[in-house]
Amino acid sequence: MRNFATLLYMKEFVISEVKAETAVLVGLITKTQDEDRTKEYLDELEFLAETAGARVVRRYTQRVGGPSQVTYVGSGKLQEIRQYIKDCEDNEEPVGMVIFDDELSAKQIRNIEKELGVKILDRTSLILDIFAMRAQTAAAKTQVELAQYRYMLPRLQRLWTHLERQGGGSGSGGGKGSVGLRGPGETQLEMDQRIIRQRISLLKERLEEIDKQKTTQRKNRGRLIRVALVGYTNVGKSTIMNLLSKSEVFAENKLFATLDTTVRKVVVENLPFLLADTVGFIRKLPTDLVDSFKSTLDETREADLLIHVVDISHPDFEEQINVVEKTLADLGCAEKPSMIVFNKIDNYRWTPQDDDDLTPPTRENISLDELKRTWMARLNDNCLFISATQRINIDELREVIYKKVRELHVQKYPYNDFLYTTEDL
Repeated sequence: MRNFATLLYMKEFVISEVKAETAVLVGLITKTQDEDRTKEYLDELEFLAETAGARVVRRYTQRVGGPSQVTYVGSGKLQEIRQYIKDCEDNEEPVGMVIFDDELSAKQIRNIEKELGVKILDRTSLILDIFAMRAQTAAAKTQVELAQYRYMLPRLQRLWTHLERQGGGSGSGGGKGSVGLRGPGETQLEMDQRIIRQRISLLKERLEEIDKQKTTQRKNRGRLIRVALVGYTNVGKSTIMNLLSKSEVFAENKLFATLDTTVRKVVVENLPFLLADTVGFIRKLPTDLVDSFKSTLDETREADLLIHVVDISHPDFEEQINVVEKTLADLGCAEKPSMIVFNKIDNYRWTPQDDDDLTPPTRENISLDELKRTWMARLNDNCLFISATQRINIDELREVIYKKVRELHVQKYPYNDFLYTTEDL
């Protein structure tokens, strides 16, 4: 009889099937997502795949009104992808998986996998894989496991179909000729669903205990202003954290290099405050992950000041800003005091517009100085331009943070002397 050990195997099947394989990416061009936007999304999906250990060999896009409820893309495009996979079978590196840029239903995964004959992943399962790789603390590991089971539960029947094809037979002894799950197979499926639900409940209880411990820790931090670094993934938050706190928080040019929230005490001049480096946001962040990581994001909720770090060298940094602001709004943090720090100015590239070029200016042909005079100018002292790796304008960043933290401290603790000496800490 299949048991929880089998379910754990299934979890590994869902999450850890990315390593060291070649992959094909698939995205859609729709009325709400033009070709340029789809390219940017697939660029990010490729970065996600590489972070998880896969190597992308080809991309496919299709212009449609919306995703097919049966196979995501049309049958013609699916046949085109299948033909490419077949042509690559004799290569030294055949295609091992196809990754779709949106979350797929169990029905879509089952139909696509049947047609293509290789592993099928979606953006959500890929992000879950990376989170599982990056989780270090007990809290992060519990949060990732909870998100994995939530993702797995509605797709359980598809996973049993996969295992039957691999190992043969359902609970009733059905083998090659079995169709779906019938008789005792249905009972077994219901049993496994109950096991997963029980596991989800247990993980929630465990997270509640961890959250209580963290709440106690936060209460014991004393009367210090809390500052949180927030932003899109891979914008340089951890590098800024290391500069300001003189610590060694792990920083890497990969998505979700930081998964566990890190808090350090920082002293600028004679003023101490707490600085938190939080997990980065991303487009189409799975709802289950947001729900699972709510305790981690409490550092953001309880912060007195948010420093929104933006990679200004990214061609689509304005949409990244919108993604982060929407996520912060969902967390109830939209009204918190905040400032924007445009990082990576050393990587900013622009192409001068020809004098005879009558086409409208675009993001690519506006200089950084001109860019500063656009909507960003309205941010006044809530906007800074720096390079964390090259240490450009870091002194100005410290000065601005000092002024804001000092102001917040006076407002929050009007009767508490916020001036300390180094010996007092």
